[in-house]
This record gives sequence, C-alpha cells and structure tokens, in this order.
Amino acid sequence: MKKQIFLFSISFLFFLGACQTDSTNKTRGNAPDEGTTQQVYHETPPKHGNDHFPGWLKNANIYEVNLRQYTKEGTIEAFKSQHLGRLKSMGVDVLWFMPIHPISKAKRKGKLGSYYSVQNYREVNPEHGTLDEFRRFVAQAHELNMKVIIDWVPNHTGWDHKWITEHPEYYTKGPDGKITDPIDPSTGESWGWTDVADLDYGNAEMRKAMINEMDFWVRKIQIDGFRMDVAHGVPLEFWREVKQHFSYNKELLFLAEAEIPEHRNEELFQVSYGWKFHHLMNEVARGEKPATVLVDWYKEDKQKFKKGTHMHFTSNHDENTWAGSEFERMGEAADAMAVLAFTFDGMPLIYSGQEEPLLERLKFFEKDEIPWGSFKRAAFFQRLLYI
Repeated sequence: MKKQIFLFSISFLFFLGACQTDSTNKTRGNAPDEGTTQQVYHETPPKHGNDHFPGWLKNANIYEVNLRQYTKEGTIEAFKSQHLGRLKSMGVDVLWFMPIHPISKAKRKGKLGSYYSVQNYREVNPEHGTLDEFRRFVAQAHELNMKVIIDWVPNHTGWDHKWITEHPEYYTKGPDGKITDPIDPSTGESWGWTDVADLDYGNAEMRKAMINEMDFWVRKIQIDGFRMDVAHGVPLEFWREVKQHFSYNKELLFLAEAEIPEHRNEELFQVSYGWKFHHLMNEVARGEKPATVLVDWYKEDKQKFKKGTHMHFTSNHDENTWAGSEFERMGEAADAMAVLAFTFDGMPLIYSGQEEPLLERLKFFEKDEIPWGSFKRAAFFQRLLYI
C-alpha cells in the first residue's frame, strides 16, 4: 500500500506551489473542469500479502457510498445500474457503504433518521431494497474485481432494536437504572446521540451476539470487510475477540473510525482514519499553519503506528455534513490537498459526489440528493487513482 517516495515528494511540491497560488487565478469554492473519465484498464492489485494484510489491499483505494443521497431512488438497484460501471472505470477498488440497515423509528432524528441508529443488524433498510438485492450487488462487484465493505455500528443500537426488550442487560444503564444514550467518558455528559442506546461491552453474551451478527454478512452475503463506526468507543478486548473469530478469513478488511496505535500495532485493524493529518491539511490550506507541520506529523506518526496504514481524505460524510465540503474548508488549495492525500503513504478515500464536484453540505437526517451533472472532476480523481 505504500506509495513510492518520489510520488510523495512530487505531490508535496505541488501542494506547496498551490498554497502559494495568487488568489486571482481561482475563484474560491469553484472546482476546475476536468472533463469525463476514460475507459482504461485497471490493473488487478497484487495477490501477495500476509495474514494481517491481504494482497488485494496493496495499493487499494476506497469510495464511500452515501446510498440515500446517491440517486433519486436511493436504492441498491439504482446505484448499481447508474453508477457501478462508472466507478469501476474511474478506478475505484473498494466500495464502502454507509449503514444500509433498517433505521429505528423510536427517538428518530429528522424525517428519515440517522443511518447509525440500527434497528436490525441482519436486514436491509427497505428504502434501499432487499437483502437479496444487496447480495447480488456484492456478487456483481466481485465480478468487476471490486470489493464491498459495509459500515458497522458496534457501539450502540437504535431504541427499537429487539435487544432493548429481549436483552436489556446488553445495554449501559444510567444512575436511574435506565438504558442510556452514549456518554462522553471525558466529561460524563451525553454525546448528544439521543437517538441511540449505548451497548455494554462488559457483557460477554452481548459481545458474542454482536460478532455473530457480523459473521452473517461475511458468510451469507460475502462482503469483504467492515468500516467500524466509533471504533475508539469499543474496548480493545472486543476487537481481539473479533480478530480471533474471523481468523478463518484472512482476506477481510477492517477499517477503524479511530486513530489508536494499538488497533493497528496489535493487527486488529489494517487501516485507521488519518484524522490528525486531515485536520492539519485543513489548517495548512487556510494558512493557519506552515506546510512543515505535515512533515513533523509524519515523523511522529511513524513512531506511534508500527503496522498498517491510515486512510487519507479531503472529505467524508462527517466532514461534508458538519464541517463543509473540501472547497468550503480548503478553498483554492483543495486540489493540492487531494493530490497530497492520494499520493501520500496510506489508503486514499473519495466521498460520494466529490467527482461531480459536491460543493454543498448534504443533509444527514433527510433526503438530499447529490446534484449529479457532468462528473467534471472524475478525470482528476481517475488520474490520482491510477498513479
């Protein structure tokens, strides 16, 4: 997965030059017209690897699919028929689907609710389609030599998940003895995620049940791994149990929404978020810090993380919705930062709509379709993915 060092040097020089570009050369918030993607051959990733880092993951990239907002229909079938081939041609290796499970109605936020308020781990949200449709989608993606991973929510469930009534012992209780929403351990206060119920990882039976739910998707649907939501909120012991359970399949990708060295150093995850690097890119792009902080970060990070790699990005669903698009956060340096993120040591991520480009913030709890048009930044990303 490591890129050649000269690619990092080139991208870093490009990035420095772009940050110094005269503001008269670009209009803040506008992206250049990159044309359309070309049909090109995408080389199959090498097969060699090891038990922790499967060969297919070498030099792979990842694309986050916000299915609700992707098409007018918001369905698996619409995404497959209208966009799967296009993304293959663009050079995408791994499709990461934000949670596709049914969303709880109890304490729901907004009209449609949060993807991360799971009602049932073994079903597909009927707004997206059926379990059989997703199984067929995974099979077709595999025929195109693409991998599919799903967003998994181990930290909490929705309030009308069956465990609430059948196994209340699976949940964290407040001082009043009632099930509580997730609490920030540093403050003792609620995170504000009031639409979900916090799971108690001190309960061994709950941990076993959670792993069984995950196993269903690997064995029955043939997915290729998981992006673990709030991985930092779940104890290491559980991830050790997950690793032991899935030792029967050495090809699975485990991506942590966290930046904890033990996750990778103990080979519990191959990939973790590059949050600090991302935030530094934002600050450098805005002129708040010098570019040299990225070199300092790299040296320090290599001392902490001995194995695995980071996922680098200029946008994702959290950043887009809550902090703004890359153009809003990075302005005229957005292109340079994308080159840096995609040629840096790590796994690059594209978020839904970046190839259009997506200039606005997508709503999180409502229908807010991506305004597809000419995909004028697709060729830009294609060139980065084929480096």
